[in-house]
Amino acid sequence: MKQNIRSTSPIRMTDAKHPFLTVRVECYAGYRGEETPRRFYFGKRCIEVATVIDRWLAPDHRYFKLRGDDGGLYILRHDTIAQRWELTLFDRSSGSGPA
Repeated sequence: MKQNIRSTSPIRMTDAKHPFLTVRVECYAGYRGEETPRRFYFGKRCIEVATVIDRWLAPDHRYFKLRGDDGGLYILRHDTIAQRWELTLFDRSSGSGPA
């Protein structure tokens, strides 16, 4: 199933129609050793993190709400057991988003 990532409405990757989209993430580990995303990749496309808006924890995941340098709003989650990063939400209403 092909996903339309160019939609102007938010894309939630958390239901059966849209499985999680795995992304490659580069992080910065601060003085407390907590990794914070600095940039992430969709294939060859790099999106720099302009702002970390929010972050929260779940039992098996860490979530980051980010604004990319493209103006898009992203929620990335880190599966701490599988050591995998996934895109759970993308909203390009004010940005160009992944292509």
